[in-house]
Amino acid sequence: MPVGTNPNLDSQRINPAAAALEVSVVMPCLNEAETLETCIREAQQGLRDAGVSGEIIVADNGSSDASLEIAERLGVRVVNVKAKGYGSALMGGIAAACGKFVVMGDADDSYDFGHIGRFLEQLRQGADLVMGNRFWGGIQKDAMPPLHRYLGNPALTRIGRLFFKSPVGDFYCGLRGFRKDAYERMGLRTTGMEFATEMVVKATLLKMRIAEVPTTLSPDGRSRRAHLRTWRDGWRTLRFFLLYSPRWLFLYPGIGLMLLGCALCFWLLPGPQTVGKVTFDVHTMLYGATFVLLGFQGIAFAVFTKLFAISEGLLPPVPKLDKLFGYVTLEVGLVVGFLFTLVGFLSSLLAVRTWGMHHFAALDYSRTMRHIIPAALCMTLGVQTIFASFFLSVLGLQRR
Repeated sequence: MPVGTNPNLDSQRINPAAAALEVSVVMPCLNEAETLETCIREAQQGLRDAGVSGEIIVADNGSSDASLEIAERLGVRVVNVKAKGYGSALMGGIAAACGKFVVMGDADDSYDFGHIGRFLEQLRQGADLVMGNRFWGGIQKDAMPPLHRYLGNPALTRIGRLFFKSPVGDFYCGLRGFRKDAYERMGLRTTGMEFATEMVVKATLLKMRIAEVPTTLSPDGRSRRAHLRTWRDGWRTLRFFLLYSPRWLFLYPGIGLMLLGCALCFWLLPGPQTVGKVTFDVHTMLYGATFVLLGFQGIAFAVFTKLFAISEGLLPPVPKLDKLFGYVTLEVGLVVGFLFTLVGFLSSLLAVRTWGMHHFAALDYSRTMRHIIPAALCMTLGVQTIFASFFLSVLGLQRR
């Protein structure tokens, strides 16, 4: 029987087929016997207060305590998820959900399931994803470590907003609601703690309608240590942001290196340059050429990663990128690469000719290296452009 239609439901098993369900509340569970009953009863009351037809699903990830018995006794659905991981448990629970909307929250008694109505209000108004914001609603004393509250969470949220232009002000809030059809369009892949972050990123990239509502955070009700690990999970979030944003991981650093390298090479091409008491010569020019090569690699990797992620469904298609590759074809890349290689080869021949005119004797390296470094740079860039063009063509086969 759906929650919200019978005040005596606490002792009854939910039967989703009994009525059309509007919302499914999904709780991932791994040995949460200390707090699970509190969370279930709170969610049941929250559904009744909201006056909605709903169900509660406990997505069990292999509990060895009394969690399953508690869920069975309280009449909620239990979905056993064998694949380990926070994301895996939620995927299993959401897949089994029958509601039009899904509200997910941890079963550690830190989130207030009595706020279900706030999420439903925004979902009914057309939001695809509704995030809880603990900084708006209030964080109780000792509910969040100071390192998380004042540094980790705000910093990672700002990075997420910067990288993806997301409107979300609390990336880590575990209490959130979403349309099930919107969730299916996201095509989430991560099975660990990154699942919650991927949801926000994918919803943003797919230009879904995202809303936020205030919610509260209470101290964890469990006596054991929480599953969250500060530095490990913080790094996993940052790593996820970088992997899902080739622009910040590869493109922008690549462009910066190329600009710096080109500036150094052109600056030192006429001759040594003195700044104060420091004289820069071909040694610095060689580093400039290295920066250009590294920058080119970064830009190439940005394009490779973007195309691969799109072809694998990790990132949504980019129409502008498709249009660009209508002009930048394999043949164009080969021509550009050949021209760079040719310029480098001819410059090298000119340098050898100059050497021959001096009977292949020792030369003034400060002068000759100003011709050799650009020649070697052009040849290397040309060959890399040819290889990159072929590789991009291979990546584009699946897209076509």
